[in-house]
Amino acid sequence: MNNAEAGIVNPHLPTGAEPPAPQEDGCATAPPWPAGSSPLYPDTATWVAEWLCPRMEREITRTVEWCPRWWDHPEAVERLDALWEAWEFGRIGGGPWKSAWWLTHADRHLPRLCHPDTGPFGHCHTRHRRDTKAWTSEPAPNEAPMPAPTTTLTTKEHNDG
Repeated sequence: MNNAEAGIVNPHLPTGAEPPAPQEDGCATAPPWPAGSSPLYPDTATWVAEWLCPRMEREITRTVEWCPRWWDHPEAVERLDALWEAWEFGRIGGGPWKSAWWLTHADRHLPRLCHPDTGPFGHCHTRHRRDTKAWTSEPAPNEAPMPAPTTTLTTKEHNDG
């Protein structure tokens, strides 16, 4: 049974669209674009190179960091992919979306990405480096209290009411 048959609606997807299936590495595939539309940029890498970078006019100093090999930083890949998807969905949806995209998405992700002390590019001041290791996780014991999963999905009845 898919989400639509179960009465579950995701407000971030077009009506009747299913979320992307996870790939082997657990990452989702490209989002389902609304019927009759397609992205202006085919992928995150093209969007970063052709749209984002040419518009960012910041001096790379110890207050702002950027790494030209952003694709070698897992957190950067996830955040930039989220920015590209939000940009494309805004563009496809039309209306006055640019201000909302900058304020809601870019202004929240870019300072975290480019922060010299806490961002993933913090060690890349003069050259690309991966001096930090990814976090690790130990398996939780069966008796550990685990919070219930949360989701942005709502039931169809809730949306109709």
